[in-house]
Amino acid sequence: MGAIRRLDERRERARALWQEQTEADLYITVGMGTCGLAAGAQDTWAAIEEELERRGLTAVRKQVGCVGMCSYEPMVELQARGQPRVNYGHATAETIPEIFAAHFEQKPLEHATVVGHTVPILIERNGNALRSLSFVDPEQGTRLPFHQKQLRIVLSNCGLIDPESIDDYLALDGYVALERVLSEMTPEDVIEEVLASGLRGRGGAGFPTGLKWRFARQTQKWPKYIVCNADEGDPGAFMDRSVLEGDPHSVIEGMIIAAYAIGAEEGFIYCRAEYPLAIRRLKIALEQARELGVLGKDILGSGFDFDITIKEGAGAFVCGEETALMASIQGERGQPWPRPPYPAVSGLWGQPTNVNNVKSYAYVPRILRLGADWFRSFGTEGSPGTAVFALTGMVKHTGLIEVPMGITLREIIYDVGGGILAGKVFKAVQTGGPLGGCLPAKHLDTPVDFDSLKAVGAVMGSGGMIVADETTCMVEFAKYFAEFVRDESCGKCPPCRIGSTRMLEVLERITAGQGRIEDLDEIRWLAEGMRRAALCGLGQLAPSPVISTLRHFEDEYLAHIKEHRCPAKRCRALIRYRIDATKCTGCTACARNCPTGAISGEKKKPHTIDPSICDRCGICYEVCKFDAVTVE
Repeated sequence: MGAIRRLDERRERARALWQEQTEADLYITVGMGTCGLAAGAQDTWAAIEEELERRGLTAVRKQVGCVGMCSYEPMVELQARGQPRVNYGHATAETIPEIFAAHFEQKPLEHATVVGHTVPILIERNGNALRSLSFVDPEQGTRLPFHQKQLRIVLSNCGLIDPESIDDYLALDGYVALERVLSEMTPEDVIEEVLASGLRGRGGAGFPTGLKWRFARQTQKWPKYIVCNADEGDPGAFMDRSVLEGDPHSVIEGMIIAAYAIGAEEGFIYCRAEYPLAIRRLKIALEQARELGVLGKDILGSGFDFDITIKEGAGAFVCGEETALMASIQGERGQPWPRPPYPAVSGLWGQPTNVNNVKSYAYVPRILRLGADWFRSFGTEGSPGTAVFALTGMVKHTGLIEVPMGITLREIIYDVGGGILAGKVFKAVQTGGPLGGCLPAKHLDTPVDFDSLKAVGAVMGSGGMIVADETTCMVEFAKYFAEFVRDESCGKCPPCRIGSTRMLEVLERITAGQGRIEDLDEIRWLAEGMRRAALCGLGQLAPSPVISTLRHFEDEYLAHIKEHRCPAKRCRALIRYRIDATKCTGCTACARNCPTGAISGEKKKPHTIDPSICDRCGICYEVCKFDAVTVE
């Protein structure tokens, strides 16, 4: 019990330090996730230090992870003692003097954005709480639309704590769940609590997490292994990356609890090498956990041993499939193997192995700390809890969101996302990444949960959500995903290797204006063969985007084939650029920028485009300031 007492004492000191820091004369946080750094947050940090020195101010400065509002990065939060926290968006190094003047001298902002006041959201249960971030409109006093329908559980610490500080994690009840598990619960108790919560795996399949743990526990063979699948390869997806960058200890704590539950002593985090910041922060967190005594030998004096190794993947999408991932960990080529047997019986090196996604593990400490009933109070009966999405595409507010299961697609796109960019019309939303389904406007009121999405031909997936507007060609959209899965196929089984290649060839033929009506039946035939015969989920689900677009937008396919026309005016082979002589002023901007020399005409006189030379790149359309260039 001495180790637990020392942990409790460390936590109390961490809480006192947290209180002291957050109530300092000046408290500043800067979003230092990948999105923030890409937008210039490192320069923003340096500019803040310069401005503090210039003004003779001292402040507690803290780096935090992504708060989800990626379109506002870099983001800076300022709080002076006795005043509300104010979050500033687009806080580049150049705008820092302006932000400080606005904050301390009430001067109007010209370039930065007041995102809103930051207030903690408390989810109470038996005196415990999850602390999260919410942004409130400073004038209206209401939560910003982006946050009104969100509920942050997995993301509750992201943007709030320094991900490289274990004391910050401890201050907000970090490792309380692990302490409870090791001192009060048997492995069977842990599994029953996770089962009772209804937690379903957030890697895409939605298999009950507790049931997977029970199978691994019941397999009487040792050693056993715990694996965290952090190989996030979906285009436009960054959910797992943001959790690892913003709150790595929650994933580590969840893995330790899972290891105790199934009887494992060794774990692996499989993270793609393209996530260098996530890997660096994971390494820091693992070392901190070992020093604290919550990872390694005799954890908290319980006699339980468990440690974690990071395995960096080379970026193969197929390694997101659990058996291919395990093959890669073993030093083999990342290719799937047949199931059964399933990993819970025969996984890494033929031993019982539990594989869960980053978010699945991150939920576990919250569930074990606050209880299964608490978790079930959110979401739906069949899909309790929340869903984390990377909301991207033609939507006003892109970013990382966490919403309760059961919210509708319409609410996500129009309330959280703010609607479609530039006032354009919504056309479709792709859920579940490149192996998911594409849904049209008639399905906007579909609840977002595992079963409801499956019922309309889509999937939850790991959390990617791409919004398309009226300017999107759905045939080209499908071709993009078909090309992605063709390139990412491991090539082991013919249905996936050959089927994805043939399907892409058909789509390329259609977008080139050479499609045949029988191509549509060939797509369906190929899709059925891949679904029934491919070795793993990649090949089985690869046709999903194509089939869903064909189901809901067959008229666009027919327009390409029968009329040699792209209704969205996106397919190069099926469009033509023309200059309206009544609008052309002869400014020569189009001619000067045309890479093929297809545009001719005298200065201050209408120009023309030679269609035999034009390669339909669209540069003329982009540079014309008089709307004289049209697309037909």
